Formats: sequence, structure tokens, C-alpha cells
Amino acid sequence: MDTDVEIATLRNVLFMEQINDISFVIDGKIVVLIEHQSTINENMPLRMLLYIARVYEKICQNDNLYRVQRVTIPRPEFIVLYNGKEKMQDEQTLRLSDMFAKYGEKNPIELELTVKIYNINKGHNVQIAQRSTTLDGYESFVHMVREYEKETKNLENAISRAITYCINRNILKEFLETNGSEVMNMLLKEWKLEEALKVREQESLEKGIKIGKEEAKEEAKKETLKELEELIKQGVTEASELLKKLSEK
Repeated sequence: MDTDVEIATLRNVLFMEQINDISFVIDGKIVVLIEHQSTINENMPLRMLLYIARVYEKICQNDNLYRVQRVTIPRPEFIVLYNGKEKMQDEQTLRLSDMFAKYGEKNPIELELTVKIYNINKGHNVQIAQRSTTLDGYESFVHMVREYEKETKNLENAISRAITYCINRNILKEFLETNGSEVMNMLLKEWKLEEALKVREQESLEKGIKIGKEEAKEEAKKETLKELEELIKQGVTEASELLKKLSEK
């Protein structure tokens, strides 16, 4: 007996900037949201919550939610496939409740959403890859891009060589032959953005350290002035030594 699969991915371009993979309903019972991530985004539970609300709105658009009889909706599952460079265990779980402010934390959690993250880099979650030729091929392709990038230090060249490698070995051959240029553009954009974010993070850290040093220096001056005022009040002649200390800071 065939299982009904209905694609429920949102087509709103502006919203797709937030989550851009796929959601679908299987036999009217389950919604699966899958997003590929090259970094672990700890805001994913909130992003999924906003997304699933839109999906349910789309699914229930012909139902009257104000009627007395209960409306049945598909049970959701939230999945992220991780293929980043940073080390990660095979599986990780993110919870919406971990994002809540600490106020009232002793009270029962009234709203929860969990996101399962699976590491699909080569050598991780092998049993998952074995169930899908496409996913196994995708793992191999990403692995070869990374290997060629280490060798050439050139991302565009690495992607091009990985595409050729996979086509010659019948790995995602038909897809890469048809969509090779789109794959190239997509990965260049995604991984360059990833590098840009890392640079921005480092710059923010350096800026924070600099500001911290300046604030500490300013605080030290204030403390020295307080000490100086106290010494003057006490009539201590060694205040000049303290003034010298202040000028050196």
C-alpha cells in the first residue's frame, strides 16, 4: 500500500531566508522539517517554532478553527542534518525551553519543542546514510570538496573537482550533470558566508577585548582618584606619589 506524501514547504521567499529546506506530511500523520546546517545554530528551536506555525496555518487553511469540534493536525518532528567542519557527536538535541528566560523557571514548562541534529559527515551515523543512496552520495560529495580544498586552498576549484570526481564514479551523477553550476554557486555562497561570519565573530571578540581593556584602565583611574582624594582628606603628603602612579596609567 502506497503512503501519501504531501510537500508542505513554504514558498514565501522572505520567509525562506530563515529556513530553506523541506517540510512534508506523510500519510497525514507527521510533519518533518529538515534543514542542512554547516554550523550549529542554537536558535533552531525558535526558528522551527515560527516555521511550523506557518506550516500548520497552510495545512488548516480550509478548516474553521473556531468550530467546537477539534481539528486534527499532523504530529511534528524537527530534524537538522549537520555537515559542518567543527567536530560534533553523532546526535544532539536542542530544546526550546533552554532558550526561556530564567524567571519562573521552577514552574512547569508550558511550551516545548525539540530539534534532533544528526551529524552526516563521512564516518558519522553510517546507518542513516546506508538507508539513502542520495544522502550517502551527498556525504561523499561534501567530503571530497573538503579534501580538495585542503589540497588546493581554493574553494571554487575544490567544488569543481569534487563534481567531476563524483560524476566519474556515478555518485549523484545525473543530478550533478544537470545542476552542477547551481551546486557550485550555492556552495560558494554558503561557505563564503560561513567564513565571513567567522571573521565577523573574531573581529567582535577583538573589539570586545579592546573595549574591556579600555574600560578596565578607566576604572583603575577612577579608583586611584578615590584613593588620592582620601589621602588628601587625611593630609598625607605622599599624595604626590599617587599622582605619579595615576599619570603612568
